Parts: sequence; C-alpha cells; structure tokens
Amino acid sequence: MTTRDSIETAYSFFHQKLRIYIHSTLDWQRDDIEQAIASYTDGMSPELYARLAHGRQDFLRDHSRFADDLSLAVSELESLL
Repeated sequence: MTTRDSIETAYSFFHQKLRIYIHSTLDWQRDDIEQAIASYTDGMSPELYARLAHGRQDFLRDHSRFADDLSLAVSELESLL
C-alpha cells in the first residue's frame, strides 16, 4: 500500500534532486544524483515505484532518459499530493 507519507517523502527527495540536476554543469554532480535516485528507488515502496514507472524496468535508472524520467516522476508525485 502506498501511503501519503511515502509519496511526500519521494516527492521531496526527487524535487530537490531535480532542481540541482537541471542547473548543474558538473558531470560528477549529475552522476551522483543519478546514483542517489537509483539507490532511493531500490528502497522505496514497490507499489509507488511501479505506479511511476508504468512498467518500465529501467525507470530512473537509464542515464539517457534520466532527466525526463525524474521530471515525470516529480510531476506525477505532485499530482498525487
């Protein structure tokens, strides 16, 4: 079951990381954010991750789509609040 608390926590974390990611010009910082988000998704509510991923196994874990995935996740989480 996905709780409001898990949605709020994920939203706060993802939103913060997105703001830094989109303004960063440092490759190492962007890589660190990608790694932090991937690690977070490993421990987050499986139901919430599945809801955000829409069946994609590599959601928030594919470097080439990361910025788009993170933006989508923040938007979807915001709509759930």
